[in-house]
Amino acid sequence: MPPSKLPEGLDEADVRRVIDAALAEDVGDGDITSASVVPKETRFKGVMAAREPIILAGIAIAERVFAQVEPASVFTPLARDGERLDAGAVIARIEGPAQGLLTAERTALNLLQHLSGIATLTRRYADAIAGTGCMLLDTRKTIPGLRRLAKYASRMGGAMNHRMGLYDGVLIKDNHVAVCGSVGEAIRRAKADHRPNIEAECDTLAQVQEALDAGADLILLDNMMAPTLTEAVNLVAGQIPLEASGGVTLETIRAIAETGVDYVSVGRLTQSAPAVDIGLDWQTHD
Repeated sequence: MPPSKLPEGLDEADVRRVIDAALAEDVGDGDITSASVVPKETRFKGVMAAREPIILAGIAIAERVFAQVEPASVFTPLARDGERLDAGAVIARIEGPAQGLLTAERTALNLLQHLSGIATLTRRYADAIAGTGCMLLDTRKTIPGLRRLAKYASRMGGAMNHRMGLYDGVLIKDNHVAVCGSVGEAIRRAKADHRPNIEAECDTLAQVQEALDAGADLILLDNMMAPTLTEAVNLVAGQIPLEASGGVTLETIRAIAETGVDYVSVGRLTQSAPAVDIGLDWQTHD
């Protein structure tokens, strides 16, 4: 049965690339266990369910894994990406030839658990700054090869995507400054190259003023404590947006957001979110 349409923001070719790579490393020349012990005529039906409270992300990815390995499988989603699910909530029902379903199971769960883990952690951070007017951002700190899926998952959790890669936004960081000699000179070089939306990372209030004077479009306030962030907000006085970043935790993010910055970015959303517990229980078809 062909899978349902991918949700907006996911690319079919990118999803297929990830699934192909994941299946290649897991299945290799074939699932020798299932081929040895499960008769070809055996059919399974199963229930996929959350075993803890989660924010779901990647249900269409899991569906595609089963469809690719076992085209005769029937996958029925019962929850949507971005939905908050309690422990025990049924995510999907699956049925079809047992050999193929068993071969696909681990890859489908790995991807779904990882992406839902990102969405779940992201929602905790987003909830922590609710009502402040500050927007949560993700970063480029992602597992290689999974960036588009990871950033999709963070959106499902309530974050806004920062740069997708080095190609779609200028962000002048400390090592760029070291090469250029100053924040201002780095900004001037980017402007001379006709780059729009130039963001500059600043470690001090003096650099903030320098970036502002040089015409930065956005300033990243790196590893500043809340009182210093407040000073930076007062200094810039709404002329351009401000992003706070560096060492942000669930315990500190509210105070950071309340300083008046426009954005706060958190690398751990996509870099180190723990996978959530999603189970898939099989039984032989009646």
